[in-house]
Amino acid sequence: MGLAPLETAPATGSATGPATGPATGPRADAYDALSSVIDPELDEPITDLGFVRSLEVDGDRVTAHLRLPTSFCAPNFAYLMASDAKDALTALPWTREVVVELDDHHDSDLINVGLAADAGYRGTFRHEADQDLDELRTTFLRKAHTAAMERCLTALLRADPDRVVEDVGTVTLGDLPLDDLTASLRRRRAAIGLPVDVSAAVLVDHEGRGYAVRDVPLALRRARSTRISIDGNAHFCRGLLRTRYPGSELDQADRPEGAEPADRARTASPTTGPTSTRAPGPAARPEPTFIPLSQLKEHRS
Repeated sequence: MGLAPLETAPATGSATGPATGPATGPRADAYDALSSVIDPELDEPITDLGFVRSLEVDGDRVTAHLRLPTSFCAPNFAYLMASDAKDALTALPWTREVVVELDDHHDSDLINVGLAADAGYRGTFRHEADQDLDELRTTFLRKAHTAAMERCLTALLRADPDRVVEDVGTVTLGDLPLDDLTASLRRRRAAIGLPVDVSAAVLVDHEGRGYAVRDVPLALRRARSTRISIDGNAHFCRGLLRTRYPGSELDQADRPEGAEPADRARTASPTTGPTSTRAPGPAARPEPTFIPLSQLKEHRS
């Protein structure tokens, strides 16, 4: 078994505890570093998902334990997140020793030995490593871009019910509102090398190619399928983690995008203490950008 969640320590000196608090000091720096680590399949930081089970800072030594929703989560995803977590903590200027371990996974022993030895993915899994992690990362960065693109375009359609679907093929980044959805899309475009200038078309594939007018409705439907898959998996995994580790909901941040009703209900009442670093409650979260396909207006000639 892994570690039980540790009690939160004072803001000065060494600090241990789950993902919440303290708000300042070396532990906050370490927690911020972990917030840059993204679950590739769910497109959310591991800190927001509650995957950081414990974090301890003792001088220049940092120890982090990670947890996942099930013991059989894909080993390549598990290794990718744990490896990225170690890299993020190692990159801090004041760390000299970094230990990251994955708890309660069927490959925990193998992954933890590989992380400790800096063996890399192929060095850890050897003949079982059937895909390069860079290739895996690229695949999910592209899916994250597709989902962000769909959120922005569907938001436009919701705001203007008279707009026909084919029109979104001509929408540029400059046509989008300056909100969190657009900022998210820009970040994801930059991550896969797509232009982020105001004249760039929004509805494009991962190589930046647009679509003929007749192909726009199908392209948007496919993008919506990708987005729904990501949002649904994130909701499902959050629930599994809360079931597997009672109390882990206190370490899960409100979802800024694609919130499910169950997530909204769970965060309706305040549950965080004085050292919490979580974001504001659901009132500050934008509405999900879902439109039933039957309500979309398509041009008929």
